[in-house]
Amino acid sequence: MAPPEYMSGSIAEAIEAFAKGEPVMIFDSDFREKETDLLWPATAATPQIMRRLRKDCGGLLFLAIGNEVGEKFGLPWLQDIHSDSSLVTKNPILGHLITDDLQYDSRSAFTLSLNHRKTYTGITDRDRALTTRRFGELAGEMADASKSKAMKALGDEFRTPGHIPLCRESPGGLSNRQGHTELAVSIARLSGNVPCTIGAEMLDPNGDGALSLEESRIYAEKHGIPMITGKDILDSINLD
Repeated sequence: MAPPEYMSGSIAEAIEAFAKGEPVMIFDSDFREKETDLLWPATAATPQIMRRLRKDCGGLLFLAIGNEVGEKFGLPWLQDIHSDSSLVTKNPILGHLITDDLQYDSRSAFTLSLNHRKTYTGITDRDRALTTRRFGELAGEMADASKSKAMKALGDEFRTPGHIPLCRESPGGLSNRQGHTELAVSIARLSGNVPCTIGAEMLDPNGDGALSLEESRIYAEKHGIPMITGKDILDSINLD
């Protein structure tokens, strides 16, 4: 899928690369987490890609999914589960562990974690590639299916808990939340992919913080990966 004609420069290059199943890097902003993610379309996942995310990034491997995908599969936000009054009554520790002090947001994007049923432990590069790729493929296959059919299809192939944590886009997407989940899903949509993106946060070599913006750009240039910012995506959407 070619980017729209009004888009030029780095955002157009990123969209074109992602449409081909190639990686992009996205820096959120200086006003949020100040982190850069290395990302691929979920449907392009291979053991080699999972190995690169694991070795080159250092942060958590996550699968960002569009809100419509989460709705279709009935995937709840963990924050909603953990704060459900009946579960808190049954498991009082949940009341003590409540998420009410995020420094960069008011809400977590995490939903369930999954393993494909044909995996063994689920943690190997091969296992995580299968889980990631098939989830992205299934999301596309179930796009026009009923919710009940989609949930059954998901259960037929996947189980929880697993080794691929899913992060669900906030309703309204970037108009409501400008997090890594929303940015990762947006580049997938802009490139014509299923709104499911696999990625990981890039940490500095000692693991004490996010890889600096300067070092991220050096990595991107060295490996020929288009690098964009959250503002690039927001500006491109505003122009549409």
